[in-house]
Amino acid sequence: MEKALTKVGSFWISKKAKEEISHISEDLSSLSNTVEGKAKWIFNKLKGKPLKDLPDLLREYNLPPGLFPRNITCYEFDQLKAKLIVYFPSACEVTFKDSSVVRYATRVKGTLSRGKLTGIEGMKTKVLVWVKVTSVTVESYKSDKVLFTAGVKKSRAKDAYEIPSNAIKVEEF
Repeated sequence: MEKALTKVGSFWISKKAKEEISHISEDLSSLSNTVEGKAKWIFNKLKGKPLKDLPDLLREYNLPPGLFPRNITCYEFDQLKAKLIVYFPSACEVTFKDSSVVRYATRVKGTLSRGKLTGIEGMKTKVLVWVKVTSVTVESYKSDKVLFTAGVKKSRAKDAYEIPSNAIKVEEF
């Protein structure tokens, strides 16, 4: 009887420990903005799940690897929901080699699928005035154009976004 109680007790303690670790991970993931991304990144590192570099992930989904600048803090990608969140230390902007300008908030969210980043929040482009970018699309693997939807579709040369650029800090998004 004592052995049975010991086994039940150790099973219960083990179960409670796992629940507590789960609660800790939930607490970490509930942190806001950049802290949230860093906490999840650290937690994934501790769990032995390092994320691939963002340019590699974009390449895997047939998007130009230089769509986001080099100075990201970290990113999250939920493969089941296809949700991508990219964190920056501050709002910033990049002028690409085709002279297009894209501005990024401290957090850019979107749904990532083959050749598309849709439902974007936190990205603007300059088309006479700053306009919110809602999607970025590459129509086919061999296409040399990237389509930015910002009120209207704007076709841009894909090679301008092949290499991640350095961003400059801006005062406001």
